[in-house]
Amino acid sequence: METTKIALFKGKEIRKMLYKNEWWFSVIDIVGVLTDSPEPKTYWAKMKDRDTEISQPFPFWEQLKLLASDGKMRETDCANTEGIFRIIQSIPSPKAEPFKRWLAKVGYERIQEIENPELATKRTRMLYKLKGYPDDWIEKRMRGIAIREELTDEWQKRGAKENKDYEILTAEISKATFGITPSEYKKLKNLKRENLRDHMDDFELIFTMLGERSTTEIHRTEDSKGIPKLKQDANRGGKIAGIARKELEKELGKSVVSKRNYLPEKKSRESLN
Repeated sequence: METTKIALFKGKEIRKMLYKNEWWFSVIDIVGVLTDSPEPKTYWAKMKDRDTEISQPFPFWEQLKLLASDGKMRETDCANTEGIFRIIQSIPSPKAEPFKRWLAKVGYERIQEIENPELATKRTRMLYKLKGYPDDWIEKRMRGIAIREELTDEWQKRGAKENKDYEILTAEISKATFGITPSEYKKLKNLKRENLRDHMDDFELIFTMLGERSTTEIHRTEDSKGIPKLKQDANRGGKIAGIARKELEKELGKSVVSKRNYLPEKKSRESLN
């Protein structure tokens, strides 16, 4: 599954995602960083026009779906580390050398994480800690990440191929659990590019985990295959969490679904999943 994350180079955001087991970066974001151009899309378009070697997507770049500024997943020109090095060669910039060093470091960290997955977990914990999240919240968030990965692995094995498939199935669980889709949830919390789950409180995280873990178990129990069946399961798994949520809300006398962000937006500079 494709998931947008944010990397920072000298305070500027660069979107990236894991694809084919390596980092792929937004070419437009990198062009903007290196050129300081107010129109990086235009700059990149002109580069492709004058350089036939990078005018075609493969092998230097591909179009992948990344989270755009409007909060939607949109086709974006992306390149892996090798491709970005090739593109940098065509950009005269004093930032080129420090950016190459930064890029090499990011790529090396990913290689380390593939060889030793514990490093990725430790880095994630550290990032949340630096943002000011308390240990008990971090434990729930990390458990939620593990449950989510377990679910998406099942989806992949059982017929989900496109990013749209994952979005549909995730929305089905969310609607049954909370009564709203993830995009509606983000609007409720006034979030844009931020990660929704990074702004959930304890109960929101717990019910998210319950819905997703229930869905995984239903898939396995019934050996479900194909998007229609996976969607039915997702609705059933979400309903289990939704029923529990409604019972808790009766006891508390208030809604679990909250407009409140768990941390103020200014503390969340990097989106994690």
